[in-house]
Amino acid sequence: MNKLLSLAGICAFSLVINVHIVKAQTVDSSFNPNLIITDAELMNYSSLNLTQIQEFLQKYNSYLANYKTLNAHGTLKTAAEIIFDAANKNYDCSGVTLTENPVEIEKEIKCRRITTVSPKFLLVLLQKEASLIEDPSPAQARLDWATGYGCPDNWTCNPYYKGFGKQVNSAALQFLAYVNEQDRYTYKAGQTYTFSNPYGTISNQSMTVTPANKATAALYNYTPHVFNGNYNVYKLYERYFPSQAPRYPDGSLLQAKGQIGVWLIQHGLKRPFLSKSALVSRYSLDKIISVNEAELDSYEKGSPISLPNYSIVRSSTDQNIYLIVDDNKRKFDSEATLKKFGFNPDEIISATAQDLSYYANGLPLTASSTYPTGALLRDPQSGGVYFVQDGIKAPIIDKALLEHRFPGQNIIKATSEELALYTKVSPLLFEDGELLKSDSSSAVYLIVNGQKRPFMSGSDFEKLGYQWSNIINVSPQLLYLYSLGDYVTYEIAK
Repeated sequence: MNKLLSLAGICAFSLVINVHIVKAQTVDSSFNPNLIITDAELMNYSSLNLTQIQEFLQKYNSYLANYKTLNAHGTLKTAAEIIFDAANKNYDCSGVTLTENPVEIEKEIKCRRITTVSPKFLLVLLQKEASLIEDPSPAQARLDWATGYGCPDNWTCNPYYKGFGKQVNSAALQFLAYVNEQDRYTYKAGQTYTFSNPYGTISNQSMTVTPANKATAALYNYTPHVFNGNYNVYKLYERYFPSQAPRYPDGSLLQAKGQIGVWLIQHGLKRPFLSKSALVSRYSLDKIISVNEAELDSYEKGSPISLPNYSIVRSSTDQNIYLIVDDNKRKFDSEATLKKFGFNPDEIISATAQDLSYYANGLPLTASSTYPTGALLRDPQSGGVYFVQDGIKAPIIDKALLEHRFPGQNIIKATSEELALYTKVSPLLFEDGELLKSDSSSAVYLIVNGQKRPFMSGSDFEKLGYQWSNIINVSPQLLYLYSLGDYVTYEIAK
């Protein structure tokens, strides 16, 4: 774990302590490695006051509830005071002349006070790194290296950072630096990385992650693994500070009452549609759920959806032409390729560099590309229908998919030779946010991240604002292709 404290200009690292907090060998289906904590949660330095921190330590019978030691400035304080001060009372002394060994009161008088991160997060970090919240009798080494700061993997610890006070304060400053100076660190929001999990007891498989915000990127800079370290952050937050507000799963369309804007919930973020055409090219308006403004405010804002899906756009800066496909922009290699696919040049719309910046670069479109917007091809032998796009063919095993995903779209009569050119993949499924049921059961499912999540009750369904008219009846065979997820309830829907 590389931890560079940029505010002090000193390289430091973290201690790997052989503590396994999560003993279950299954992963919570709500865990999203791309969004573990929001920026607002991490930076909420006022999330707990001093009394609340002390009460939290007492609630868990923590050794820290009665622990006193020197803080980072050499003052004797309780553990609760050290945690509170790390979040609320740090000092920027740049440009200030201090005595050779300044005490805390001198810094308080001469320096600018700064805040860092949430005390809730610091409590989670202390349990994640050294089990100090729940261990009633920790070894001294756990206290001395409480946040794992200053100890590289398989390396000697830096004695400068030894001590509970320095550990907590250094970690708080480090996470502040990760967020405020993201470009100086390895892992950044919006970029994709592959993490190994050498210390994971749940999984040792490598995982690809795209941190959705600075706070999640900060966690990976501090601990560059998904399991168990950053998964433990998620689980500990769930245990210590569970969210009580209703939450809507990925694929939900939300609109605050009395407001015009519509938002897509995706990867735990709310993404605004910047135009009605961008919305209706992707979703039906009757799927919009009306919620209180406070519900929308509980989500961190993600990148906008600015352009209609499958629109042809020309960059106003470099004149390149792109096909917009979901969250990607696919560049045409020439106008001849554009014409080959039958796109009308009159349909090209102008897009600013800002509009295009919200879309990742997809595969370029060349004369050899096939069906870039997808097509329905019928097998002359079996009569079955495939969805074909970019060299793959996905069988459609339920007519409901044709009716609801491709209403009115023509089915092309293909030859066996043409179909043989495509690689067959798993059957096509419904996308996130759809409501499905079959005649074999009364259960209604919400599709979320490839899982079918049943509603706990009809009351929960209605309280969350879903419409019975939007339920799609499908075959039991199609429903069987989805793995079963957690219940969706009004209180804890995620």
